[in-house]
Amino acid sequence: MYASEVAQRHFLAAVDEAETAGLGHEAVCRALLSLVISKYLETRSVADIQAELRFIAENCDPDTDFMFMRP
Repeated sequence: MYASEVAQRHFLAAVDEAETAGLGHEAVCRALLSLVISKYLETRSVADIQAELRFIAENCDPDTDFMFMRP
């Protein structure tokens, strides 16, 4: 089993529970992101977390190749 599989299973369950409760997926996504950042802060610097979030934000377009990808 991979970490991504564990995370995906719990994420889908949280989104489903939020939708069932009428909260919508946006609220649960925001809450989960906040929890992830809080956990990161236990062992990582603020600058490190900001750099990772910046990289993710700058590369989240599924229709754009990463700069380091070859054709």
